[in-house]
Amino acid sequence: MSVHIHNIIPAMHSRFEGVQSNMEIDNVSIDSRSLQNNAGTLFFALQGQNRDGHQYISSLINKGVVNFVVSHIPADVVDKANFFVVGNTLTALQDFALYYRKLYSFPVVAITGSNGKTIVKEWLNYLLSPDYTIIRSPKSYNSQVGVALSIIGINERHNLGIFEAGISTTSEMEKLEPIIRPDIGILTNIGSAHDEGFAHREEKIAEKLKLFAHVRLLILQKNTEVEALLNPLIKTFTWGNEADVDVLINTKHSGSNTVISATYNKETFEVTIPFTDDASVENAINCLMLLLYFDYNPAIIAARMAGLYPVELRLQVKNGINGCTIIDDSFSSDYQSLKIALDFLEQHKTHQKKTVILSDVFQSGFDADVLYAKVAKLLASHGISQLIGIGEKISRMLADYPNFHGYKTTQEFLSHYKANAFENETILVKGARSFRFDEIVVYLEEKTHETVLEINLNAIIHNLNFYKSRLKPETKIMVMVKAFGYGSGSYEIAKALSHQKVDYLGVAFADEGISLRNAGINTPIIVMNPESSAFAAMAAYNLEPEIYSAKELRAFIAVAQQKNLSNYPIHLKLDTGMHRLGFEGYQLDELIDLLKNNNLVSVASIFSHLSSSDVPEFKEFTLAQIEKFESWSTAIIQALEINPIRHILNTSGIYHYPEAQYNMVRLGIGLYGVGNDETERKSLENVGTLKTIILQIKEISAGESIGYSRRFRTDEPITIATLPIGYADGIPRRWGNETGYVLIKGKKAQITGTISMDMMMVNITGIDCKEGDTAIIFGKDPSVVTIAKALGTIPYEILTGISQRVKRVFYKE
Repeated sequence: MSVHIHNIIPAMHSRFEGVQSNMEIDNVSIDSRSLQNNAGTLFFALQGQNRDGHQYISSLINKGVVNFVVSHIPADVVDKANFFVVGNTLTALQDFALYYRKLYSFPVVAITGSNGKTIVKEWLNYLLSPDYTIIRSPKSYNSQVGVALSIIGINERHNLGIFEAGISTTSEMEKLEPIIRPDIGILTNIGSAHDEGFAHREEKIAEKLKLFAHVRLLILQKNTEVEALLNPLIKTFTWGNEADVDVLINTKHSGSNTVISATYNKETFEVTIPFTDDASVENAINCLMLLLYFDYNPAIIAARMAGLYPVELRLQVKNGINGCTIIDDSFSSDYQSLKIALDFLEQHKTHQKKTVILSDVFQSGFDADVLYAKVAKLLASHGISQLIGIGEKISRMLADYPNFHGYKTTQEFLSHYKANAFENETILVKGARSFRFDEIVVYLEEKTHETVLEINLNAIIHNLNFYKSRLKPETKIMVMVKAFGYGSGSYEIAKALSHQKVDYLGVAFADEGISLRNAGINTPIIVMNPESSAFAAMAAYNLEPEIYSAKELRAFIAVAQQKNLSNYPIHLKLDTGMHRLGFEGYQLDELIDLLKNNNLVSVASIFSHLSSSDVPEFKEFTLAQIEKFESWSTAIIQALEINPIRHILNTSGIYHYPEAQYNMVRLGIGLYGVGNDETERKSLENVGTLKTIILQIKEISAGESIGYSRRFRTDEPITIATLPIGYADGIPRRWGNETGYVLIKGKKAQITGTISMDMMMVNITGIDCKEGDTAIIFGKDPSVVTIAKALGTIPYEILTGISQRVKRVFYKE
């Protein structure tokens, strides 16, 4: 990209106020945290419900950024940079993308639908890349912001565009259509996703169809419901198994493959794909239709589609050998997705040493020398400590990059590089699918059994933003990451939260906080259950103690005096009715006396804990707690003449008592997708999915028993599957013996017999599955709420009970 700022002033309908009017823009950014921000960056200060990009402008100027799109110029940066003043910065980003799109003229394919957009896009890229230089949406960039950023990736060498567009409510697609300006449209499956944003199904379909208002051709499965809403002037290219379609399609399963029979222009040919599920077959047919429209020979279509592969849409964080952290992005290698992966690396690094294992880079649209110069600059901006290049081009083009090691093939690397060469570093593994970098991930990954708890970092951020939406913009937020992040993994969760700039993290004990500091977490951390023996260590690691008694306060003051501390932050806990820890009303005078004229410690916050904010019948009790907190905290503030943060709301308090948010709230279990209210839960996304595999399948005759103590006996012949997960992994034994179930192939498989230490057996009678298939222990279904209700406990116990021997994999869509 190279755009002169004079050209974009009218394009964005902006007013220019600047210090340097003769500049070129070569990069667009919406994230102040990205290390890719530089003098050539145009930063859009987007304003959301929970964050305002304007507040980061000053720090970006200090990093060398000069150009900003703003809705107003903050007082502290007037005359310090170039400002493009607009009415709405998101609209300006879309206007910029619209202007940029008009600079290029080549065929563009646009894809929308409820499901399958990203799969179809990635498969089309694979199928067409031998013949075209393709620009496509990176990952799942299909939102109001994502589409604009995708378009801005175009350069003069591209000759085909494939972009996806997603919407969640009305009036969104009409903004995306002129930005993409597609020539060809593909409508994928219409499902139930985002139904809540529309009055009815017809409204959702009509909104999606706006993307195709000016296409010369629309590819879709024959569907009378859709065609009734479609502009009759739009030319369609339909498929299905009915007589009145353009391409007659029939399918049949053949083992683990599906044979697609296509009849077009009176010619019939067959294509075999390595999938049998309905969604994959439908996505493949949509790809086939575009190849037919592009007049590909059936033999070429069949040969290429036989190589279709499962698309991994997620960046995953995994534990590696020798204390390493592995970021797995081993299925693609293009310039746009490399930029995304490097930002993800920075967000989730657990060590200062950062290694990148990178294959040859494809589909950039640049000449090789230009491309690899850009790659080198990008890596340097992220402070990459070591670069391992695999492929003939990267080995040649980046041979002079500092601390570079080149290999022609993945096998050459695996045979020469010793695993013990990696230690205490974060490793990004990013390679094109043909390089089989999944073998490198297996090589470097910490070896554990097949059970895994997958943590969706997108869902973490969604849930954080849901609770933020119930707060005033100025209200601070503290997030609890105690108990190993409620069983999810504290380091990685804390990394994600730090990147979201939460104000405080909360842990139970000092050792949890020390572990986070050692992992590079710099966010303020409050230790909620500090033991006096750990005070010195807390001071050494800049951890802030909860103070709940006069005895404890005296002990910490003594340590502060011994360590020569000054105004060390402490947090006063008041007991307003929980009766667990904290000062009561009659103890306030003693507390005030200890703190008056004491410069060793400083009261950073005063707080209390609601015992029953999730129980509607105890509303009066909760209101009394809040009233007591108001009275007692005010007394302390007035007596000490201080202005600390005050906080009393926990997760359910944020939802039910937002009027008592004071200066800060504490978010706990809600972050992990568990709410106490049914309506609240509908707004949250599932964070953790515990899954394992089928080890063995057995046919059991009537009258046989299964498991310890013969607690389960069969009345009729059944088929069972043995799963390698048991109570040592944290699955309650009470969930066994027909109380609970797992999900296999979307169907419930009841747990039969007693759950063993390391295994359980489930009834799979009537379920079409095989050894090696996945079993969902909990996630969306069954949810931890479902399990907790059945066992008469709380979701906290289920989540925190998952053993640390279970591998955690963190991913971002």
